[in-house]
Amino acid sequence: MLKNKISISFKLNGQKVTREIKPSLLLIELIRDEFGLTGTKPGCLEGECGACSVLVNGEAINSCLFLALNIDKKELITIEGLAGKNELDEVQKSLIKKGAVQCGFCTSGMAISIKSIQNHFSKQKYKPAKEEIVKMLEGNLCRCTGYVKIIEAAVEVIRGIRV
Repeated sequence: MLKNKISISFKLNGQKVTREIKPSLLLIELIRDEFGLTGTKPGCLEGECGACSVLVNGEAINSCLFLALNIDKKELITIEGLAGKNELDEVQKSLIKKGAVQCGFCTSGMAISIKSIQNHFSKQKYKPAKEEIVKMLEGNLCRCTGYVKIIEAAVEVIRGIRV
């Protein structure tokens, strides 16, 4: 006999959690509906806009395409968990400083994607060119800023260069 729900355990924003979920539940639904973390935005729900981006084991994924059962035994960081208890993450600070925040709908996904790129390159001595950073952010859409300030913020954080 099939069970209607399965048990998953994972680390959410630094805290170990366990939940009973339906196998068909999407990660974005788990994040928003089960945990009330609404910073992860349901944009296109087709994996095209990046508004729903979260970090799974340090890598950005589209939570609208990711079944929640696949988060079992992994680490999940949402925009709410990106900042420390008393201070914003350097990615968030850079986005604010550069004025890269307009309506805010894409901002959490952009911040998560920039953090993922930063995580990737922090393990290497290589610093990507601005063009490479732009290419890596292509999965994130913004309707308001025209990307200039977002890219400046990303370059500042990833390359450590003031733009």
